[in-house]
Amino acid sequence: MQKKVAVILSGCGVYDGAEIHESVITLLRLSQRGAQVQCFAPNIEQHHVLNHLTGEEMAEKRNVLVESARIARGEIKDVREAKVEDFDALIVPGGFGAAKNLSDFAFKGDQCQVQPDVLALTKAFAAAKKPVGLICIAPAMAARIYGEGVECTIGTDEGTAQALTSMGAKHIDCSVENIVEDKDHKLVTTPAYMLAQSIAEAASGINKAVDRVLELA
Repeated sequence: MQKKVAVILSGCGVYDGAEIHESVITLLRLSQRGAQVQCFAPNIEQHHVLNHLTGEEMAEKRNVLVESARIARGEIKDVREAKVEDFDALIVPGGFGAAKNLSDFAFKGDQCQVQPDVLALTKAFAAAKKPVGLICIAPAMAARIYGEGVECTIGTDEGTAQALTSMGAKHIDCSVENIVEDKDHKLVTTPAYMLAQSIAEAASGINKAVDRVLELA
């Protein structure tokens, strides 16, 4: 049976939105595996806009849903329209947008909160015991979604791992090509560009994560 998967994007561009390589690899793998995909994003203003050539902040404003539509080729909906009963699984690619727009982890660390619409949907998947894949820095939201003791990875960065531990997660070091699965919560995480030095390395773990999420669905 064809699996239906929701994908939450956080903008368009590694420094202020969704990591484009991670997003495209995720969507490609889902397509290769025959999944039916619907992309979503919160209809909110980005935290800020960065010039990806210079790294400098730009004096303009952009909308997360509008920017995410670039990656989704226009086929995207407001995350508030997503209903857990319509899907078998959920995947969230990384990029700083996951830590700036979907949450404020980039600024508040272990005191962070998840954007309310995103939190409502992810918690609904958790409550329904449906599998979720969090990629790259997106596992920073895991403890807010699942609570104390949830097992996840962002790779091997000690500072980031400590922040996740302080929030109540159980961080497990993981190499770029591997995944960490919390069997109790049906949560699958992989480091991707937290460790990857190339798009091929990022794909090695993302493909495994997507495959496992689909197996669990």
